[in-house]
Amino acid sequence: MISSMKCIFLVPCVKTKRKSPHPAAELYVSDLFQKARKLVEATGYPWFILSAKHHLLAPDKVIEPYEKTLNEMSTRERIAWAEEVKQQMDSRLPDADAVVVLAGQKYREYLMPYLKKRFTNVTVPMKGLGIGQQLKWLKKARIEDILPR
Repeated sequence: MISSMKCIFLVPCVKTKRKSPHPAAELYVSDLFQKARKLVEATGYPWFILSAKHHLLAPDKVIEPYEKTLNEMSTRERIAWAEEVKQQMDSRLPDADAVVVLAGQKYREYLMPYLKKRFTNVTVPMKGLGIGQQLKWLKKARIEDILPR
């Protein structure tokens, strides 16, 4: 751990998955997820996956492959998803000063007010970047680029 600030990382699920049950950190196999995972694991801080189906996932939680995305959910469904994630965060996230969100807009939109209330520092380093830009950013990113200041 590099920063003196206690930090948590949130990484989004992705469409490309293995074909059999695996710990969540190993189930998602896209380049985007793998780059984000490598980066957050290098920090030594706790990290969690925002899953369209399972809501908040610990990386070691074994799950089956699934087909579900927030992109296909209605606004009402995304609001309900975010409410479930918030409840899980209240009971599962360790105390921290900061949260770094590597998830896209659909995953963040109804969580940000909660995150800003709960954490002193909320960082979204890839805000506004498309998928290709996110991949490029993650390829070059260093630990210092994602740790809150």
